Amino acid sequence: MERAHGTRVLFRDVSLRIMPGRRIALVGANGVGKTTLLDIVSGEQQPDGGEVARSKDLQIGYLRQEVAETSGRTVLAEVLTAAGDVTSLEQRLRNLEARIAATPSGEEQDALLADYGRLQHHFEHLGGYSIEAAARRVLAGLGFDDADVERDVGLLSGGWMMRVALARLLLARPDVLLLDEPTNHLDLASVTWLEQFLADYDGAIVLVSHDRDFINAVANRVVEIAHASITEYVGDYADFVEERALRLAQQEAAASNQQRKIAQTERFIERFRYKASKARQVQSRVKALDRLERVEVQRETARRMRFRFPAPPRAGRDVVRLAQLTKRYGDKLVYGGLDLVLERGKKVALVGPNGAGKSTLLKILAGVLDFDAGQRILGHNVNVAYFAQHQIEGLDPGKTVLQELSAVVDTSKVNPRSMLGAFLFSGQDVDKRVSVLSGGERSRLALAKMLANPANLLCMDEPTNHLDIPSRDVLEDALVEYPGTVVLITHDRHLIRSVADVIIEVGAGTATVYPGDFEYYAERTGVDLGDRGATEGVTPDRPGAAAAPMPLPAPASRKTADDKRAEAERRNLVHRHTKRLRDRLLAVERELVAEEALIAELTREMADPDSYGEAEQVRELVGRHGAAKDRAAELFEEWARLSSAIEQETARAETPAR
Repeated sequence: MERAHGTRVLFRDVSLRIMPGRRIALVGANGVGKTTLLDIVSGEQQPDGGEVARSKDLQIGYLRQEVAETSGRTVLAEVLTAAGDVTSLEQRLRNLEARIAATPSGEEQDALLADYGRLQHHFEHLGGYSIEAAARRVLAGLGFDDADVERDVGLLSGGWMMRVALARLLLARPDVLLLDEPTNHLDLASVTWLEQFLADYDGAIVLVSHDRDFINAVANRVVEIAHASITEYVGDYADFVEERALRLAQQEAAASNQQRKIAQTERFIERFRYKASKARQVQSRVKALDRLERVEVQRETARRMRFRFPAPPRAGRDVVRLAQLTKRYGDKLVYGGLDLVLERGKKVALVGPNGAGKSTLLKILAGVLDFDAGQRILGHNVNVAYFAQHQIEGLDPGKTVLQELSAVVDTSKVNPRSMLGAFLFSGQDVDKRVSVLSGGERSRLALAKMLANPANLLCMDEPTNHLDIPSRDVLEDALVEYPGTVVLITHDRHLIRSVADVIIEVGAGTATVYPGDFEYYAERTGVDLGDRGATEGVTPDRPGAAAAPMPLPAPASRKTADDKRAEAERRNLVHRHTKRLRDRLLAVERELVAEEALIAELTREMADPDSYGEAEQVRELVGRHGAAKDRAAELFEEWARLSSAIEQETARAETPAR
């Protein structure tokens, strides 16, 4: 298959096979053609060469980064359109019920009742009586409460419309599910729920995502698009990184070895070129060099965003304080009497279920949202910078990239072209209109605008949306090194583990401070947001959950940026090294529970005198009981081995290199 945009070749002579049960993550730099490949798979675009073969009656569902706006239906009704046959049957049943009620007893009513029975049987066969419950479960998993599902979908924001579109696709359960950045508009609990839903999905999945943890949880194949070709790797994103590094090392070794042999051959040709007795050997080697297929090392050529937060002025110890703060939205009380203190240099992640008030708290801390009572007290010499998705939407589509940044930067101190270059806008890119920028380009421009003036309190709402993985890494490093205070909301668990040293859990009108990193929070609450935690989007029960938040203690010793980065790497190493073991441990636990239930059932049968009618039946029952006990013993031994291995891997990964 081949595909080009103008003179730029995206794919050349590539092949991809999508099979049931295969979960493929497409990765590559921005602009290499990931979305184009999804469009070709869906049939929305055609390749310039080659062919796309699809099975007969294949159903393909496609979630794009942007969805069409709609209105006039409730959220639930919009999602139920995915079950078109079921909903049309339900309407026919309702019409028949009305006709039966209006028709006197007799042959006509009997005929209507017969039709009703036939349609009702078909409706039940299609799962009609459970389809609404299934739709409500999907919507709940994606963050909708009971009141939300009855709202007009036209009143929702773009992010919530995206969730409706995703819910509609999940309910339809197509044979192939194409997902383009599905987690961009989801909160942490919804991302975790989606991971679990997709883990049990029967069909094929092809996704584009820049969330490493999400790819690790969902994908069993990674397809890298680079150099107009695609390379498929078996495993998740962590496997892909390791295998790609190994493949590159092998390519470099092969290329080096080949170049050494070529040099030897060229020396031989040069030495004996004019010696008649060696003419045949020289010609043979010349032809061999002409036929030789050179080994190409496919090194990464994409440019990477590079920046550091400008050095901010030093603030006082207490950067911002909220005292007895109250905030309402109409009759809904979000915060009542909230007390909170943030200290200089802390990196804070706000977590909690959807609708708990994370964005509200962030906006209040940033000073961009009014409150009803209480105080917001900024510390000495504090300057605030606020980044949120609405700022991306607020970019002027009629301005160029350079004009948009120049409007907020002090050109006497900062060269806007140089600053844009650090955010991958160079040459003619700075003259692009905002209206033609991609989502990733708009995110980079909004980040550049936020950094135009130094601030010592950064409030960031989903800063990694639309950024590719290399750009996320740069932002992560910059946040680790940043000496000021950071408060962020993100569904990127890798970012939380790498950056945050304070977790604030928002819920039930309170903000509970956990003065430690991600692992500390998980240990204290029993929630592991990196895997299966927060699956229901609720705060776990624990003593003191509603206690007043505590101020952050002063650090005993100041850690350097290198120390923080090393700790972040160790945390991610622990998570990566133990993921497969923990996944297998969970599977073994489930199988062990099922096996123990089978043993209990067989034991009850053996205790029943009626089970001893025939000798063959008794032998079979005893054999099954013994086999089940043996299998349970094997599973328990495996469970013990896995638990021990997880402890050893955790200790090994957490031990700093000496």
